[in-house]
Amino acid sequence: METLQLLMGGFVIAFEPMNLGLMVLGVTVGLFIGAMPGLGSVNGVAILLPMTFLVPPTSAIIFLAAIYYGAMYGGAISSIMLGIPGASTAVATTFDGRPLALKGQADKALIGAAVASFVGGSISIVLFTLFAPPLADWALAFGDPELFALMMMAFATFVGLSGDDIPKTLFSICIGLVLSSVGLDIMSGEPRLVFMDIVGFMHGINFLVLAIGIYGIGEMLWTIETSRGDLTMSKAVISVERIIQHLKELLGTWATMIMGAVVGFFVGILPAAGATPGALMAYGFAKTYSKEPGEFGKGKIEGVVAPESANNAASTGAMLPMMTLGIPGSPTTAILLGGMVIWGLVPGPMLFLEQKEFVWGLIASLYAANLFGAVINIAFIPVFLWVLRMPFTILAPLIFVLCIVGGYAPLQSMHDVWLMLIFGVVGFLMRKLDYPMAPAVLAIVLGPLAEPSLRQSLLISDGDVTVFFTRPISGTFMAFAIFLLVMPIVQAIRRRLKAR
Repeated sequence: METLQLLMGGFVIAFEPMNLGLMVLGVTVGLFIGAMPGLGSVNGVAILLPMTFLVPPTSAIIFLAAIYYGAMYGGAISSIMLGIPGASTAVATTFDGRPLALKGQADKALIGAAVASFVGGSISIVLFTLFAPPLADWALAFGDPELFALMMMAFATFVGLSGDDIPKTLFSICIGLVLSSVGLDIMSGEPRLVFMDIVGFMHGINFLVLAIGIYGIGEMLWTIETSRGDLTMSKAVISVERIIQHLKELLGTWATMIMGAVVGFFVGILPAAGATPGALMAYGFAKTYSKEPGEFGKGKIEGVVAPESANNAASTGAMLPMMTLGIPGSPTTAILLGGMVIWGLVPGPMLFLEQKEFVWGLIASLYAANLFGAVINIAFIPVFLWVLRMPFTILAPLIFVLCIVGGYAPLQSMHDVWLMLIFGVVGFLMRKLDYPMAPAVLAIVLGPLAEPSLRQSLLISDGDVTVFFTRPISGTFMAFAIFLLVMPIVQAIRRRLKAR
């Protein structure tokens, strides 16, 4: 009852005219920041943080949190409309969102992304409100063995991402892990896999450079190759009848949305995990347990709603360790944490006792920002669909320019731009040779998270690998990962034996 009273008081603060105006502005700005390849919530919050010093701390954090939420919604837009992930959190949305757009169902994909984001955000905020202290204690129980076991479980879902072609999937994963190892060794600081001592490889391969190259440049080359001179885009229309029809179809995906929200939230509260692994794991689980796994990657709506509900839920989950423990759960919350310190607020358990108005005003604003994000996103769908009506002769140069900007923006390095172009050609060739690209992209995301956890776990246990199986949480994750790896292999062997 006390929680409900505090939440009601938070709504009074959140709906003050200035806070409400900043919330709507933040969601709208975040929507377009998230849709721009290479920007994402991290850059948006960092760029606009100085502007918040003109308003009180509560208004400032409401504005920045609204940008964070809006960017989570916006990341799906360029993934669906152009095949270019707006941010790493939206890469999994590209797998099925882009094929839907090419089939003339971009409105279905956009509505599905908006609704799933709203559902995922709503579930995660309720969990945040009810279970903040115990969930924070649970997150503290995660050491390096647990984090590595969680990453292994995510890798195990990759096997289900590419049908029955397990060798090609494993090869793709290995390529991604090799690329994630380029740069300086995390223990010794020595360079490794630095091609011809090129300085640009010292900072490693930026994930967005790889993703934009494969899904932006590669997709553009594939479209030119398969169009055979007929360079016209598929038409997409929007109407009230179509919106109602799509909303009815989405009712059948409620279980996928809830699964994505729960997976995203619990992965999001883990320190340094963030929304990207949560979205990728949700996509993997959705495909693994689908009745039609072969339809994933060809334009299945479950492949859109699973990662979109997960990344929005993870963005809320990432705020939980930031506020209760002072540990940022993602790069964006690290910037929010810096802002709180500048405003004189000390994150931690005492924050809930000493700054109740600030805490509950922020929590209440998340409910409202989530609703505004869904409404504004759906309202702008006609504008987004207008992009698809452009002739491809205009759209292709636009995509190319956006890819160049997106590849250059993270580190402002021409080295990354050249790498992006190379990855675009590699992605095009992999698609022609029928090699799955998703496992390679996902491996380069989780590789930098899995490697330090593995090496530190082995240092702690003096090289004893049983440390991953003797601890309750990590042992459960590892057992589930082994089951996920073995199950498709056994099924493939059974099918071959029946065929013979």
